[in-house]
Amino acid sequence: MPMDKLIWLGAGLLGGLIIAFLIYLIRRSTTFRFISQAKQIAEEIKESGRSEVEGIKKAAILEAKDEWFKQKRVLEDEIKDRQKELRIQEKKYGDRLASLDKRLDALDKKETNLGEQERRLKNREEDISRKNLECERIIGEQRARLTEIAGLSREDAVQIMRNELIGQARQVAANDARLTIEQIKMDTSKKAAEILSTAIQRLAVDHVSESTVSVVSLPSDEMKGRIIGREGRNIRTFEKASGVDLIIDDTPEAVVLSCFDPVRREIARLSLEKLISDGRIHPGRIEEVISKTGKEMEETLMKIGEKAVLETNIHNISSNLIKILGRLQYRTSYGQNVLKHSMEAAWICGILAAELGLDQEIARRAGLLHDIGKAVDQEFEGTHAIIGANIARKNGESKIIVNAIEAHHEEAEATSVYAALVQASDAISGARPGARREMLETYMQRLAKLEEIANSVEGVNKSYAIQAGRELRIIVEPTMVEDAQTPLLATEIAAQIEKEVQYPGQIKVTVIRETRQIAMAK
Repeated sequence: MPMDKLIWLGAGLLGGLIIAFLIYLIRRSTTFRFISQAKQIAEEIKESGRSEVEGIKKAAILEAKDEWFKQKRVLEDEIKDRQKELRIQEKKYGDRLASLDKRLDALDKKETNLGEQERRLKNREEDISRKNLECERIIGEQRARLTEIAGLSREDAVQIMRNELIGQARQVAANDARLTIEQIKMDTSKKAAEILSTAIQRLAVDHVSESTVSVVSLPSDEMKGRIIGREGRNIRTFEKASGVDLIIDDTPEAVVLSCFDPVRREIARLSLEKLISDGRIHPGRIEEVISKTGKEMEETLMKIGEKAVLETNIHNISSNLIKILGRLQYRTSYGQNVLKHSMEAAWICGILAAELGLDQEIARRAGLLHDIGKAVDQEFEGTHAIIGANIARKNGESKIIVNAIEAHHEEAEATSVYAALVQASDAISGARPGARREMLETYMQRLAKLEEIANSVEGVNKSYAIQAGRELRIIVEPTMVEDAQTPLLATEIAAQIEKEVQYPGQIKVTVIRETRQIAMAK
């Protein structure tokens, strides 16, 4: 084989070996690089996993801490609530202990007082027993002496002593009876005066000279002779037809009409003015004018009653009641016009009912009709409240209205709140200063006198005259006045008021005894 071929073959083999070695080296280097990169990636993944684990771990720890703090706050709040409840219970327990201590102290005092009273009673019983023994001894000695002196037997001496004791007892009883009778006479006289004054108010008022007479002016004194007539026939006819006394005296150009019935007196006044204006005065004309004026008065009363009903906004009322309401225009009580008083009471009742959410028309109706019994004449028996209730009942008023009328002076039991409203409205309208014929100074003096009487009694802490002097409320010291003593205290103060104070209507005396316990929460 030629040498060149061998050289080229060797060179080719060597080149192949070199290329194979180079390929091996390249592959090995690539493998190492891949392994290094894989290791680096593994390390990076490991570090990333470690970081994520640390983050998750920290997040879990933070979440656990938040939950722990929440549970801690809940437990702390619960502990505070429990502590607060325990403090409240502790305070209640302390208050109860203090109350029990006070009660125990009071019981100890009562026990001490009872012991002292028991000791006193025991000493008194011993004294009484000793005195009884002494009396029996003295009686025995007296009997023996009487028997010796008079030569009487024991039975005779006993009879004589019994007769003497009976005589002495009769004398004491007679004295007590005389004093009791005198006291009863004084009380009955006072009560009779009150009843008479109430009855007179239905016919007139206290100021008789102003309220039971009417003065009619004359054009001249010559008219007096014409009014009297020949032999007094005109004046007699006038008085008989009108039921009014016609007084003709020396008063210049005036005559006086006197009558307790204001409606009759008003009819007589209007009739006399018509006769004087007409100039024809004789018996026939007098009777005609008085009869005609009476009919006109009936119409006038209806108009007055209708006006009152319209102003107070009351509907569906009997015409007979409207007419009777008109008569109240000519009635007065302590100088106060009864119709104006009734309308004022109706308005007050309506206002009070509105404040309480009640039926205002029923309240105004009861207030307007409460004094309707004052409009009738004296032939009806009973108080004006009972008479008014009967009139309302006969004219178809409801039971609520009838009860409110008859109970407004507590002569019957109130069965509805409207009766109480009428009582309050009547007191407000009738007893306020200026409503009746009473000076403000006298009114203030009466209130001061009421409180002075109450404050002068031992055990009274404070007193208040309220409802325009219609009620006296008295607050007593609970440590000085027992519950059982309050009725007697109220009765005694009421009796003293009746004795020392002059007042219209009634005064209600209320004694209040209460115990207040005060504790400060800090």
